[in-house]
Amino acid sequence: MTYPIEHKTVFVLDRSPHFAKSCKESIEYDALSKVKAPGVIPAAPITKSLWTCNVETMVEYMRIVYDIFPGTRLIQVVVGEQSLNSWSNKEQNIQQVMLALGHVGPPSVCSKEDDYDLLHSLSHAIEALCEQTELQQQYSADDIQNRGRIICLTSARSEAQIRMFEEYVQDAMNQHNKLASGSDTLLPIQHCELVIIHIVPFGDDSKIADKPLRQVSTSFSCELHATQSGTPLYNKLIHLCQKQYDLASTTVTGIPMKEEQNASSSANYDVELLHPSEAHDDILKSAHADGLVIPSKEGLPTETITLKWCTPKSNIIELNYCTGAYRITPVDVNSRPSSCLTNFLLSGRAVMLEQPRKSGTKVISHLLASHGGEIFVHAINTARSLLEDPPSISEGCGGRVTDYRINDFGEFMKENRLAPATHEMTTNQKEVPLEKAKKRLERMSRYWPMVINETIIFNMASHIDPLPSLIIKDTLDDEEVMECKKAVYHVVGMESRNEALPIQLSGSRGKGPKRDEQYRQMWSELEMLIKGYADTSPNHQKVLECLLDCKKPTPDDKSPKKGDKVFAKEEKMDVDSQVEQSWKTLEKFQKMTEREKSDYNKSDSAPPSKRAKMEEPSVSTGSTSGPQNLLSLWTNRIASIHSKRHVEFAGRLESKDNVAELYQHMKEDNGTPMETGTENKQQNRM
Repeated sequence: MTYPIEHKTVFVLDRSPHFAKSCKESIEYDALSKVKAPGVIPAAPITKSLWTCNVETMVEYMRIVYDIFPGTRLIQVVVGEQSLNSWSNKEQNIQQVMLALGHVGPPSVCSKEDDYDLLHSLSHAIEALCEQTELQQQYSADDIQNRGRIICLTSARSEAQIRMFEEYVQDAMNQHNKLASGSDTLLPIQHCELVIIHIVPFGDDSKIADKPLRQVSTSFSCELHATQSGTPLYNKLIHLCQKQYDLASTTVTGIPMKEEQNASSSANYDVELLHPSEAHDDILKSAHADGLVIPSKEGLPTETITLKWCTPKSNIIELNYCTGAYRITPVDVNSRPSSCLTNFLLSGRAVMLEQPRKSGTKVISHLLASHGGEIFVHAINTARSLLEDPPSISEGCGGRVTDYRINDFGEFMKENRLAPATHEMTTNQKEVPLEKAKKRLERMSRYWPMVINETIIFNMASHIDPLPSLIIKDTLDDEEVMECKKAVYHVVGMESRNEALPIQLSGSRGKGPKRDEQYRQMWSELEMLIKGYADTSPNHQKVLECLLDCKKPTPDDKSPKKGDKVFAKEEKMDVDSQVEQSWKTLEKFQKMTEREKSDYNKSDSAPPSKRAKMEEPSVSTGSTSGPQNLLSLWTNRIASIHSKRHVEFAGRLESKDNVAELYQHMKEDNGTPMETGTENKQQNRM
């Protein structure tokens, strides 16, 4: 059983003669001094001693802990070499400590200062942490992780003395752990936290600076705070209590109370309460939490959350849906507003608390009520209750949303349903069926918009089917690739005919984006869909290439250069179209009669106007002039096509000077060229 470090807390009070001095913070106690009456001499203010301030602050610390954590968070007070109370639940109360302090008495100015008494107190505190509490006695000593905290209120002369206190506590803990390891009643200390509070009189400067909590060893940590006595000491210790026990503050504002002097009139008051921080979890998660957090109104160096007083109900019989109930305690328990609020709640009535908002509906987030003589703050659920019917899929956090792809999602779930796998499927197959199903789910959900108005292509399924269902497959055959290309060509035809796309305009005013912008968005979304599966197989890549060829270039696209792949594809398509036109011309010529062929061959010598009617559009034939037959036309066309593709070989040119020389580098042994006859023979053989 691991107990938190705040399960055991030992207060060590330094009773040296230094604390018999005045704290130097004056207290006005004469009410007549506030009224400047003639002839009245005001009484001199009084001051408390340093010892009194330490005791009062420690008692407030204990009151907060006992009110919020009764029986689970224990505090023991050590003065000198004796403990004023034990870990027993009967002695865990303020009355026991105050009675023991009365017997001890305040420090005397006449006594001698001796650090030896404080060191003995620290050693006694370590011994107290080794003792078992009533909760720890329920478990075996081997099953308990014993941890605790020591808070020492003292006044050190230098930082070297502070380091001496730390080393002494660490050595004492090691010695007591050795003794506790062989004992049946004592527990070794797994971790000890030492908090030293260096106190100086009010208004004096401290020569010792604060040191944050640091880990000295795996089982010992230390923290140092320097503060003035009086009100600063109270604020420091209450702030440490909130930090050490994870407490939060709530200020109830707008409490209507009758004036003490005039019962016929009333005024609004505020009361600050402390409670576990879990009560504010829902508020801090909401979007309106920024306006609720304000500085503490009681002067504490912390923040508080303001909640407004609502009209109280007569009883607490009605059941409220609460997510948690937490004990509370007022910060200033002796003030009149705090006393009136606690008496009102203890009478059996409840108070509803709402979040103050400038606009919008009222949100009641908390409830104050008493149970068994103890006051609790109840966190009320502000969201949908779990006791109600489950929400519809079309109801989101922002209200009712009706444009989810609910039907498509239902089909998506049907296509990815799991079925029990047989033993043969799990043993014979190379891949585990569950992993195969996960891969299928990942492949089908790579691009799947959730809302209707966020997609275009899934709203025009009749135009692009079966491309969305085929592209998600792990393999595509040639017929399926052709089907996908047909879907892309169909969209190209729609764009050429300037047909409207099914754009959802729900929730928006106006005519929406222009048609060119709609098609641009559609092509971008379609490219995103196909690109998500392009690396699945080579056939998927073919579908993407078809889309990129058909996609209309956007203004953002750069113009292709001569060396780009896009330009090469366009040039190849132009050459192929010329070849196809030549074949059509040849087929047409073969169907002609002999007379038509003769006329067609002589058409080159006809005037330009008549020749244009008789033949197809001509292709550049270079420098050839005069009448040409079909063979010359065909030869020139093919030569022109080949000249665009590559540089012709020198041996295939018609010029006689361009003769390809074979074995150019072959020479005789003496370095002279071979005979011409030999070269001619070799050329003839080739």
